[in-house]
Amino acid sequence: MMKFLLKRLGIALLLLYAVSTIVFILIHIMPGDPVLLMLGTDSSPDPAAVESLRRELGLDKPIPVQYMDYLKNLLTGDFGISYSEKIPVLKAIGSRLPRTLELALAALLIACIIGIPLGILAALRRGKLSDFFMTVLASFGTSVPVYILGYFFVMIFALDVFHFNLFKFPASGYVDFAKDPAKHFLRLVLPAMTLALGVASSIMRVTRASMLEAMSGESIRPLRAKGLSNRKVILKHVIRNAMIPVVTIIGLQLGNLIGGTVLCETVFNWPGIATLLVKAINHRDYPLIQGCVLVVASIYILTNMLVDIIYTVLDPRMR
Repeated sequence: MMKFLLKRLGIALLLLYAVSTIVFILIHIMPGDPVLLMLGTDSSPDPAAVESLRRELGLDKPIPVQYMDYLKNLLTGDFGISYSEKIPVLKAIGSRLPRTLELALAALLIACIIGIPLGILAALRRGKLSDFFMTVLASFGTSVPVYILGYFFVMIFALDVFHFNLFKFPASGYVDFAKDPAKHFLRLVLPAMTLALGVASSIMRVTRASMLEAMSGESIRPLRAKGLSNRKVILKHVIRNAMIPVVTIIGLQLGNLIGGTVLCETVFNWPGIATLLVKAINHRDYPLIQGCVLVVASIYILTNMLVDIIYTVLDPRMR
């Protein structure tokens, strides 16, 4: 087990190094000059001011020197100062990351509540009309883009354009939990539901397939032969065996949610790390871009590593 953990940790570190290098290369080949953006592009900037600011930001050094300085700073936990926010990068990310994590975890919780029971039900009613209906619903959830689904939910649950007279939720915005918990959660519902539908569809499909495989397994037949009721077999044995792949997909989806909230945060004006990254890209804010991408990549890689560990614990065959 320890050998496995060390191997996964080594792979994670190599992946982080690869991500940091790729991000460094990409931001330096992007069109646009952060110095000119900071000084303003409406008029011709003073060459002396451009050179002075470039020197202050360290952008006057050769690219290999900048890369080595960048790696040294990462090893010491120094992500630099944001060009656009004028504050340390870690502080800027720290103020936004909890909001993205909250949105992603809320969406994942909703997805599990919807996807796992529907997957179990679809497997138990295989070939029937309800199974067909849930399979079509899952295909719909995975195929509709997040931004279209978000605007659709706004039309139904916020604007009520079809006059369904359902519960009305705020269309967008963010209210701090400390100021008003009720308004905070009301504004969380629509973006979380928007993200959850696609994830719930994936979880439902995996749960259904895993349940069907477990129900037809060799280990289940002796239990039925002993006279155990179908209900006991399903609840005590089939579901437990079927949950191993489901745990894997849930962990992977958490990483995808954290890295894929850009469109949802934009549609609902949710001030998370994804919208901060978009702003940083627009301003060519190199330190903030690097910091946001590395933090998201670290969470994704850590999540995958934890999933592998949990999978190994749940399934002795992996050991």
